[in-house]
Amino acid sequence: MNSSSHGYNGSTGLSYRDAYNTAVAKNVIVVALGLIINYINGTLIHTFRKHQIFYVNPRYILFIHLVVNDMIQLTLTISLFLLSYIFYRINASLCCLIITLSIFTTLNTPLNLAVMAVECYIAICLPLRHAELCTIKRTYVLIGWIWVMSSVLALPDVIILLATEPVQLFYSTMFCRRENLFRHPIHLKKRDVSHIIYLIGVWLTLLYTYIMIFLAAKSAKTAKSAKGDTKKARNTILLHGFQLLLCMLTYIAHAVRKALLYLFPKHHVQIVFASYITVQILPRFLSPIVYGLRDKAFRQHLKRYLLCTVSTSIKPLTAAKVMLLY
Repeated sequence: MNSSSHGYNGSTGLSYRDAYNTAVAKNVIVVALGLIINYINGTLIHTFRKHQIFYVNPRYILFIHLVVNDMIQLTLTISLFLLSYIFYRINASLCCLIITLSIFTTLNTPLNLAVMAVECYIAICLPLRHAELCTIKRTYVLIGWIWVMSSVLALPDVIILLATEPVQLFYSTMFCRRENLFRHPIHLKKRDVSHIIYLIGVWLTLLYTYIMIFLAAKSAKTAKSAKGDTKKARNTILLHGFQLLLCMLTYIAHAVRKALLYLFPKHHVQIVFASYITVQILPRFLSPIVYGLRDKAFRQHLKRYLLCTVSTSIKPLTAAKVMLLY
């Protein structure tokens, strides 16, 4: 995870700093985007909590978990972005905590997308067993397993760090980047292998569910309503695939950034900032669109909360209660 729009080369000690006006502009852009996305996500969570139709439905529970996960991820990365400009170097222990939590939330997203695709597959291809297989209890158990799977991939980095680095490291300060903290060769090999296995598993899940739903759509030509549901589910999984592509930018961003810096060495600061926006912020913007705006039930309630308005249907009842008090 790259935490700032200016880079740091640990081996050479070279740094790239922005001019004051540029730094202010970048921080305003990042904070503004973060506030807008988190406001929309916060409204989605508020809508979810206010209406029983959502929190008794496994599909919406998984979606809200994805939204909460994105909010945590976005808050962490923006906080790290601001800290890198305000202090530049921060305590290594604090850096380790922020980076580890960011890795957790980054790994959670593809797993959550895979589980949501499986839920769509069951709803379309096994509708009679959907209520049996996709219960509220099992949904929360699956969310727990998502965090367990992420910890299996993330915590070994911390263990390797404790085993290979001196204690003094945790009392020192550093420019907080994953590459500066987890710098042992074992970290790099472990990260590459685990990411390959991890992403292949998620992609195979999405591909299988999409093919099965596509086949179900072909066999449902006679039933218009069923055909509409399968088409919507198929489009949803395609959007999950696009979300996953954006998430994968996190894993290839370092290589792409190195290639761009090699081609355009004079534009280091601009390339790193553009990479930060594309990798860390853009994927978080897509999640509200997939369900929050496309889903009819969510959209019906979301409009009211986004505009901070109150339904007029409850005003006469409220007025009557006030009159009774007098």
